[in-house]
Amino acid sequence: MFISNYRAMNHSTLHVTPILVIVAASVAAVKAPFVLRRLREAGYALQVIASERALHFVTPLALTTAAEAQIHTDQSWFEPQAGAKHLELSHFPKMVLVVGATADLMAKAALGLADDLACATLLSVRCPVLWVPAMNPHMWLHPATQSHKTTLEGWGQRFLGPLEGKLGTQGEASGLGRMVEPEGIVEAVNRLLTVQDLAGKKIIVTAGPTREYLDPVRFISNPSSGKMGFAVAQRAASRGAVVSLISGPVHLAPPEGVEYVQINSALEMKAAVDLRFDSLGDGVDGVDGVVMTAAIADYRAKDQASEKQAKVAENVTLELVPNPDILKGLGARKASHQVLVGFAMETHAGLERASLKVQRKNLDFICLNYPTQAGLGFGSDDNDVTCVWADSRVEEWGRRSKLEVADLILDRMLEVWQA
Repeated sequence: MFISNYRAMNHSTLHVTPILVIVAASVAAVKAPFVLRRLREAGYALQVIASERALHFVTPLALTTAAEAQIHTDQSWFEPQAGAKHLELSHFPKMVLVVGATADLMAKAALGLADDLACATLLSVRCPVLWVPAMNPHMWLHPATQSHKTTLEGWGQRFLGPLEGKLGTQGEASGLGRMVEPEGIVEAVNRLLTVQDLAGKKIIVTAGPTREYLDPVRFISNPSSGKMGFAVAQRAASRGAVVSLISGPVHLAPPEGVEYVQINSALEMKAAVDLRFDSLGDGVDGVDGVVMTAAIADYRAKDQASEKQAKVAENVTLELVPNPDILKGLGARKASHQVLVGFAMETHAGLERASLKVQRKNLDFICLNYPTQAGLGFGSDDNDVTCVWADSRVEEWGRRSKLEVADLILDRMLEVWQA
């Protein structure tokens, strides 16, 4: 059995990408710290420009704390220093993100004005620019604003939103002008900065636990948080795949841009997976791959009570029957273009058991992990995975964030498809 240690660069290099965030002077500037925090949590290196009027809505301290980076303002632009700050900032980013973009800032950028730090920097950068507008619907739909949008798009710059929804200005209950939420902004950034090497691939990801009810209020389950599966779904979607995320009960928001299917029991999970494995409907062929991270219960009650059972003083015997092995069933009928990935959570004899599972279930590879390791239990943000292949190769990936593990899994699936 060949064992290797994997330490090469992979698609998670997005986590060191520098981004320049411009906070514009809309009411939505109050959400800027949340956007900055989400970007920082995703691992991006940040620099921040705050327009003078934006600081009427949000403080420099709030922005600095969220970004863990220096905040640049018009005042700092004119501080005595060598060089030109707007030119220095223009060399920093791989992307400029304009949060809460106003009609005024769009107009000045489209006209090539450079009378403040934000505009001067926008005129100097040579990287992608993503505008996230937030304004009154009348301002957004005005022909002048739409003309400026067309100009900026003609230069290759992109827009995210605005959305229809509740607005922050008095007298306007709702309309087309609400800024996209921070999670959606981060997902859009991920997509724009990630190579779309999975474009056209259709992938099923399962996540979380299942619940096998004994009666309407009692069930058998496990502590799976679903984080690993959600990470795989997020990164697969960011890399261009069409993703169906099928999950048991978890406390996580699904990633942007995926089909999200909520289930409870193992039988419900099987039905949802089977429906998508062979066909996505409308004559579309079945999926290209499955990543089975869900912690599916091995057994369910033979007879589920229709009413809550009263507590009794004596011992109670439960009769359990096996749940179907969903992944084994997929392996028995997988086509040559389909890649199957399983997860093996073991407390001992891990390699031996994982090697047997990958053969028995006809998988391409299986991800072995140990939930009893310190700091790697249920609900943790990291994982320590050993990749066990059907041809007996073994790769030790070491402790990594679940997003990094997700990218490694997708990298390996891509290698199988390319082969």
